[in-house]
Amino acid sequence: MAKRKLTHQQQRRIRAARERKHQLPEGELGESRVGVVIARFGQRALVEDSDGERRQCVMRANIDSLVAGDAVIWRPSEETGVIESRDERRSELSRPDSRGNLRPVAANIDLMFIVFAPKPEPHGNLIDRYLVAAENAGMEAVLVLNKRDLLTHNDPVLALAESYTALGYTLIKTDKETDPHADLIRPVAQDRTLVLVGQSGVGKSSLINRLIPDLDIRVGALSEAIDKGRHTTTAAELYHLPSGGDLIDSPGIREFHLHHLPADEVAHGFKEFSEYLGHCRFRDCQHDHEVGCAILEALEKGAITEARFNSYRSIVDAPRPD
Repeated sequence: MAKRKLTHQQQRRIRAARERKHQLPEGELGESRVGVVIARFGQRALVEDSDGERRQCVMRANIDSLVAGDAVIWRPSEETGVIESRDERRSELSRPDSRGNLRPVAANIDLMFIVFAPKPEPHGNLIDRYLVAAENAGMEAVLVLNKRDLLTHNDPVLALAESYTALGYTLIKTDKETDPHADLIRPVAQDRTLVLVGQSGVGKSSLINRLIPDLDIRVGALSEAIDKGRHTTTAAELYHLPSGGDLIDSPGIREFHLHHLPADEVAHGFKEFSEYLGHCRFRDCQHDHEVGCAILEALEKGAITEARFNSYRSIVDAPRPD
């Protein structure tokens, strides 16, 4: 049986009731503070201020969403606090929910580390989807070739990696044997907020543990901070890197489906397309078979590789969910 759709007035009443349920009396609240959301769980969020103090906070009803990485203004009480407002996000990672609506997962990320390895065999199209997602989310993409100790002479993964460095992407080669503390990665991540993405089995969890050696301790502290684990986080969690910077970890931001992006935004995620976009004979060119298509002409001249063009077509031609 279909759920009854609530009217706007009913939705406002429900939001107001929720706020009354969780909101503290104004007189018990301290001065406003700047903070960052460490984790979101249910109708509450764990917030950290500039001094490192953490509080569970409830949210005002007028705040539409909160995720790890959000900058907020909040007011403390003796044991908890109230989030008054959320700052504008400089970047946002989103994913479709079960109904196909985009939902934010993490905010204010500067770097996306796209992790791949000799095994499992990497797929260029998956890397390309991550690159498109990073471009559209407004963050820098860095390729991390993990498990480099497994590389063989003339390994095809090297040719794949070099194809991206030729496009201007930064590539870092690392493994836990010769780079146990991820020292090759730390300078790139310093003082920035990063997220790791990549197919299962490439060593993301191992890499996170190399970046944050006491991760298990921090996870335990986070569970205690959010009521001894009785609540379950619904999105990402933010951890501070010992060398400076932050890492946002969540299974929800390790995979990207681009069904929600129109073809022109996908094309902008392929950086070698940029100088040709807008120069096709027809304004509504689909870069498929049209006469006078600048992208197809660049492909014919070798300025765009066949592998990358086919990857682009694979993304835009993928069936959209109903």
